[in-house]
Amino acid sequence: MTSDLIFKALGDGTRRSLFERLAREGEHSVHALTALAGVSQPMVSRHLGQLKRAGLVTSRRAGRETFYAARTKGIGPVVEWMALYGALWSQRFVALEKLAERQR
Repeated sequence: MTSDLIFKALGDGTRRSLFERLAREGEHSVHALTALAGVSQPMVSRHLGQLKRAGLVTSRRAGRETFYAARTKGIGPVVEWMALYGALWSQRFVALEKLAERQR
């Protein structure tokens, strides 16, 4: 999966909340997630579809219910991106602090 899809999926507060709940609490049915999300079932299903396309959740059918679970490895590309840019900015802040100290 590309980082763009993941960022887009997590850019929405409802999707982020659904993903966080699944990552924290484990598998839930669409019905249970709808009761907790504060939006309609079709909206929850749409959000879960986007999370699934981004590789952040998996789904399985059991009878008439669909259950979703977080796929925490799916967020790996974003974690790698943040680590890369975190190190870059850390180096720049150290250089800026050294420059500020010389100017005092």
